Amino acid sequence: MNSRYSRQLLFKQIGETGQNRLSAAVVAIIGCGALGSAIAETLVRAGVGTIHLADRDYVELSNIQRQQLFTEQDAEEMLPKVVAAEKRLKSINSNITLHTYLQNVDHLLIEDLAVRVDIILDATDNFETRLLINDAAYKHNIPWIYGACVGSSGVIFPFRPKQTACFRCLLPVLPTVNETCDTVGIISPAVQITAATQCAEALKLLSGNEKAVRTKVHHFDCWNNTFLNIGISKVKKETCETCSKHATFPSLERDQQSQFAVLCGRDAVQVLPSKGRKVTLEDAEKLTKSLNAFKRRTPYFVEFEREQYRMLLFGDGRLLIHGVKDVNLGRKLYTETFG
Repeated sequence: MNSRYSRQLLFKQIGETGQNRLSAAVVAIIGCGALGSAIAETLVRAGVGTIHLADRDYVELSNIQRQQLFTEQDAEEMLPKVVAAEKRLKSINSNITLHTYLQNVDHLLIEDLAVRVDIILDATDNFETRLLINDAAYKHNIPWIYGACVGSSGVIFPFRPKQTACFRCLLPVLPTVNETCDTVGIISPAVQITAATQCAEALKLLSGNEKAVRTKVHHFDCWNNTFLNIGISKVKKETCETCSKHATFPSLERDQQSQFAVLCGRDAVQVLPSKGRKVTLEDAEKLTKSLNAFKRRTPYFVEFEREQYRMLLFGDGRLLIHGVKDVNLGRKLYTETFG
C-alpha cells in the first residue's frame, strides 16, 4: 500500500493514519454520469475501501464528452453506466470493494445505503433525488456532499447533520440557474472542478480532517473566472422538516415520490412501476414481439419502438421513453403499451 499511495502518504494532512481511514471507509455515490464517474475514479485511485455506486441510465455517445469512465464501445453496446463503470474502476484498483445498483434511487435504496456508509456524494441531476439524499443523511446522521454544474459553472457544499443547515433549508438561497445541460450545454472542466472539489471535501471528512471542511457554499464559473463563497449559518429553519427537532423526513415517504419524471439531459420520460406491479423483461419481450415493436433484448433491458418513440424497459421494471418531454404523453404511451 505504501508504494501505491506513496505520494498521498507524503501529504501530511493524510499520512498513514489518514490512508488507513480511507481504506476502511465506505462511500455511496448517487449517480454515475459526469460527476459520478469523475468522483468514483478519484476515490478509487485514492484508495477508498468500499464504494456503493447507483445509477439508472445507460451510456450514449453524447455522454463521452464529459463522462470519463466510458468509451465508444460502451455507447455502441448501450451498457448500463454502472456496468461500464465497474469494469473500468476494477481495472484501476482491484483492491477496492465495489457494489453497483442499476436502478432508480428511491426511499428504500437510499435508506439502506445511509445505514451502511460513512458519507454520500451527490452526482444526481434533479432536486427530488437530492431531497431524498438529504433526508436519509440527516435521519441517519451522516454527511453528504452536494454538487451541481451546468455550462461553465458549478456549486458545491458539504452538508453535515447537527453542524450545518440542510439542503431543504437552503433551497430558496442556493445559487441557481434556469438553464440545464439541455438548453445551454456543459463543458468538461466545469464537471471536473465540481467533482474534484466534492472529492476534496470527502477526503477531508474520511481521513479525519473535519476542521478543514468548507463551511460556505462554493460557486464558481471557470469561463468567466469568477467564484463566490456564501455563508449559510443564518438560513437554518427552526421548523425544517429535515433538520429541526421535529423532523419528519417527508422525502422518505413513498407517496412523495413521482411515478413519472422527465430526465435532465435525456429528452426522455422515466416511468416507475406502480406498487405491486412489475413488468419483467420476459413480459416486455413477449408483448412487444406481439406488437411488432421489438428491437432487441440485452441482459439489462428490452428495447422496442412504438409510434416513432424508442423505449427501454429495464430489469427493475422501469421504462424510459425517448423523444418525450411531456409527462402526460409519457403516461399515455405507457398505458397504451402495458395497460
